Amino acid sequence: MHLIETRDLCYVYPGNVRSLDGVNFIGPRNTRIAVIGANGAGKSTLFKHFNGILQPTSGSVLVRGEPVTRENVKEVRKAVGVVFQNPDDQIFSPTVGQDVAFGPLNLGLDEETVHHRVEEALRVVGIAHLRDRVPHHLSGGEKKRVAIAGIIAMEPQVLVLDEPTAGLDPAGVSDLVGFINSLARKYGMTVIFSTHDVSLVPEMADIVYVMDRGRIVASGTCREVFVQQDLLASVRLEVPVIPRLIGALREEGIGISMAYTFDEARDAFLSAFGRKR
Repeated sequence: MHLIETRDLCYVYPGNVRSLDGVNFIGPRNTRIAVIGANGAGKSTLFKHFNGILQPTSGSVLVRGEPVTRENVKEVRKAVGVVFQNPDDQIFSPTVGQDVAFGPLNLGLDEETVHHRVEEALRVVGIAHLRDRVPHHLSGGEKKRVAIAGIIAMEPQVLVLDEPTAGLDPAGVSDLVGFINSLARKYGMTVIFSTHDVSLVPEMADIVYVMDRGRIVASGTCREVFVQQDLLASVRLEVPVIPRLIGALREEGIGISMAYTFDEARDAFLSAFGRKR
């Protein structure tokens, strides 16, 4: 049984606009999953099905083996938390602490449990010092962390992040990538995210899904997906910069192993050109 799954999922917006067309998606436990594709590929619409924000036109969404229905959607949202691209869409309380407490309070938890969850979520996300601040006075990166903390305080098994690095400066992106990686590694969460920056994907994904016009057109590990250069070009995506560089060097006859992440590239260069001592 997979933690989250879709079967032949289709969704048609009013006006007969088909956004999802037979999507079959599998999200195993304790896995980092990237969903990539150009604007309009259907990524955000897919994410809104994961916790019942949208109901399928046809097909189904299953969480822990059970179909998502209007009757069980409250339970589903305990297991699957979604953080939208714009954190202002989810932040509305007077202080950061109150905002993070909103979800657990809606679960009907007692005051002591809510307090513990809020403190732990703020600590995990690294914003305990912002507890009493007004959220809308924070930076973009801090707002993203507040929105994520609000979901984490509900203790979901799946965290869904729609374009989590959008609008962040390089330092903010680096911090967020490290944090997302820690969620799967330290806390056993399944993390599903979308991004337009394909160069980040090898650093933060175990599985990659490529979407185009509402369909999944490729899936697999980074090595399996990013070797398909013609397919990626056809859906207006590039190969990440590191494997693109290594591939260009190999085409020039330089004997270097293929690499996808920074660490792999470092090791490949040291192996090819001699490790300094």
